[in-house]
Amino acid sequence: MNTTNPEKPGESPLPAPVRKGRLSLEEAIEARRSRRVLGQRPLTPAEVSQLCWAGQGITDADERLRASPSAGAIYPLELYLITAEGVDRYDPETHALWRHLTGDVRRALRRAAMDQEVVSDAPACVAIAGDVGRMARKYGQRAERYCFMEAGHAAQNILLEATALRLAGVPVGAFDDDDAAAVLRLPKGQRLLYLVPIGPLPDRPAGH
Repeated sequence: MNTTNPEKPGESPLPAPVRKGRLSLEEAIEARRSRRVLGQRPLTPAEVSQLCWAGQGITDADERLRASPSAGAIYPLELYLITAEGVDRYDPETHALWRHLTGDVRRALRRAAMDQEVVSDAPACVAIAGDVGRMARKYGQRAERYCFMEAGHAAQNILLEATALRLAGVPVGAFDDDDAAAVLRLPKGQRLLYLVPIGPLPDRPAGH
């Protein structure tokens, strides 16, 4: 993602999301599969735009509501896009990526994720983090539960959008919380809840 904004260093605006795709919702649900072997082609800005929008994008400009539901419309989730170039944070309000870390951290993240190869091999990985404290100010002890539920909503949206884009991915929940958060240098108060490696379907040999 090199389309940086010269007026806002570190910001990479994303293309406007498309509201009507090639697959119906029912077709995407039927076709979705968890895949750990992915192609190596980097995702295009348009693909990244759709995935981020599906996970946390603004779907109601007036009320600032997002693509996945949130208790009390608090929206404690943060999306991070991890690629060979670095780690970028998605800003739903501007539909843009902001550079969070420079450099490829995928191998370090793989070690924190129980050495799961797909974490380092996928050309992109969406990390879903949550600020439980933000949710707890209204919902107290139920805040952690709500954050995990919301991470599931966002992850499913992202995986279905990937399917609609003829991409594939897999939800990953096995990782050392502290090690993974340290690799991503998450801000204080944020917890890593989910990893979603994503990439194109691998090329198939002729005749298969």
